[in-house]
Amino acid sequence: MLKVLENDATFGLPERAFDPERPPRVLLCGVFGPYGVDDAFGRKENIMELFHNQVTKVQGVASMRFQHRSFGLYFIAANILAPTTVLDFPTRKQFIRELSKGYDAVGISFIASNFAKAREMARLVRKHLPKARIVLGGHGAAVEGVEELIECDAVARGEGIRWMRAWLGERVDRPIHHPNIVSAENKHILGVPTPGRTGLIVTGIGCVNGCRFCATSHNFGKRYIPFLKTGRDVFEAACRASDEFGCTDFFVMDENFLKDRKRAMELIDEMERAGRYFNFAIFSSAETITAFGMDELVRLGVFWLWLGVESRFETYTKNRGVDMRALIDGLQSRGIVVLASGILFHEEHTPQNIEEDIDYVISLEPCFTQFMQFTPMPVTELYQDLKRKGLIDFSIPYEEWHGQKRLVWKHPHFTPRQTEEFLHMAFQKEFDVLGSGVMRMTRTHLRGLAAFDSLPDTECFRSRRRALEARARELRLLVPAMARFAHNQTERDLVDALAKSFDRRFGPMTASERALSAGGLALAMKYALRVKLFGDRFQPATHRQEYRQSLWSEAATTLAHWTQAIRARAHAQVFALPSRTET
Repeated sequence: MLKVLENDATFGLPERAFDPERPPRVLLCGVFGPYGVDDAFGRKENIMELFHNQVTKVQGVASMRFQHRSFGLYFIAANILAPTTVLDFPTRKQFIRELSKGYDAVGISFIASNFAKAREMARLVRKHLPKARIVLGGHGAAVEGVEELIECDAVARGEGIRWMRAWLGERVDRPIHHPNIVSAENKHILGVPTPGRTGLIVTGIGCVNGCRFCATSHNFGKRYIPFLKTGRDVFEAACRASDEFGCTDFFVMDENFLKDRKRAMELIDEMERAGRYFNFAIFSSAETITAFGMDELVRLGVFWLWLGVESRFETYTKNRGVDMRALIDGLQSRGIVVLASGILFHEEHTPQNIEEDIDYVISLEPCFTQFMQFTPMPVTELYQDLKRKGLIDFSIPYEEWHGQKRLVWKHPHFTPRQTEEFLHMAFQKEFDVLGSGVMRMTRTHLRGLAAFDSLPDTECFRSRRRALEARARELRLLVPAMARFAHNQTERDLVDALAKSFDRRFGPMTASERALSAGGLALAMKYALRVKLFGDRFQPATHRQEYRQSLWSEAATTLAHWTQAIRARAHAQVFALPSRTET
C-alpha cells in the first residue's frame, strides 16, 4: 500500500463524469476474439501470445507458448469503489451478452493493432447501451485523433487508476492496492504443460530513458510512476501472492526495475531477514545492469532478464560504453536467461548492411531473441519525426501496426515486401544458427550452477542454487523431446552436447526421470501432430471477474495488508539477519 505520485502533467486528470453519491456500474473489457486470424477486425500476425508472436515465432513445436491477461483492467478494477466487472478475452457474442446486464460506463482497453475491434465494440455499446458512457484506454488511446475515429465519451491517457478515480468522482489520492494476479497462463513447452504458477508484480509504470521509439515511455510522459516505492512494498506484495497462489516466481512489470537500486537492495534485505526467497523475471537496461552488479542480481533472485540491445547503427544512451557480448555472457554464466531485443529498419539500415545488425544480435548468443520493426507508434518522438517528414504510410490500416509484417512507414531503402522478407529471415537465421530457445534456456540454467562455486556460502546463495538446480532438472526431462524435434544438424549436435553435460553434472537419469521424460516425449509428439493437423493458433479462455468494493471493504483490505506486514516482520525477527544497511 502506498500513495501514487501525481498523475503525469502531460495528460492531466479528467473532470468528474458521475455523481459520487451514486456509484455507476462499470464494465472494463479487453478486445474480442478470435485473435491471430485474418478477418474484418484483425490480422493473423497479431497473435495473443507474446513469445509466439515476436520471439520464438519460427521455432515450430519448440516455440514458447503462454498467454497474459490484460493486467491493467484488473489493477483498475481493484482500485476503484464503483462496482466493476472485468471481461477479458470475450467473443463478440459474449461481449454483447454482457452489455445486456446493464452498465453505466464501459471501458475498452486496446493497442493500435486492435483499433478496428475497439471501434466495433464502441458501436455495439451505443447500439445496446445507448445511455452508457464509453472510455477508451490502453496504448491504443494514443492513436492520433482517436476521439474522432471511435465514438466515445472520454479517453484515458497516462496513469489509469488515478484517471478512472477522477472520472468516477472518487477520491484520487487513496492508497493503491496491489491485487494478486497470475502472470502467465496456458503455459507449455514442446507441448508439455509447465508446472506451477508465476505471479505478477507491477512495481511501476513508465521509464525515464525515453528512447524515441518506446511507446511505454512516451505514454507516461517519459516519467516513472512507482506503485511499490520500497523494497518492503515489493516483498509484501510477493508474500501475499505467494500465500494465495503458492508461487515463488514472479514476473516484474516494470520497464527498468533495477533503475531504482535502493528499492532492489531493500528487497534483498527483506528476503534475507525473513528467510523467504522469491525469484524474478525482469526488464532492465544495460547501464543499470552494469551498475547493479552481476552477483547482486543472483542474490536478488533474477532468473530471466529482457534486455534492449536495439542496434549497432543507433546507439542509445542506455547502451553506450557497454560491452554487450560480455554483459550477456556474464549474465548467462550465472544461470540468468537473457532475451535480447533487436530493432530492424532504422533509418541507417540498407539491404546491404542490415544483415550486419542481424548477425550482431545473433552473435551475442542470448537464450531468446526478439526482432521488431522500427515502428512509429503514436505518441512517440519517432512518430512525430516521421510524420513531419511525410514518411508514415497512413494507407496501412492500424490492424497492421504491430511490427511483425511490413513496415508502416516509407523507408528510403526498403520496399514493404523487403521489410517482411528481412524480418522473417532474421528469425529464421537466429533459429538455424543457435537452435531453439528452450534448448538454450536449459543450457544456461545448467551452466549457471558452476558460478555458485565462487560465491559466498550464505543461506541466500544456497537458496538461489537450489532454485536454479530445480529448474535445470525439470528442463532436463525435455532433452529427448528437444533431440526428437531438432530442426537441423546444428541443433542436434547442441542437444547431444547438452545431454552429455547433464550426465556429467547429475549422472544418468533415474528410472523415474526416464519415465517422466518418456511421457514428455509422448506429449511433444501428440502436440506436433495437433499443430500439423489444426495449426498453431491457441485462443485464450474468456475471464469474467466481479469487483464489489466499498469504503468498508477497502478498510478491511487495508487492515488485512497491515496484518500480513506485521506477520512478515515478526517472521523476520525470528530469522533475524543483519540488513545491508546495518552492516
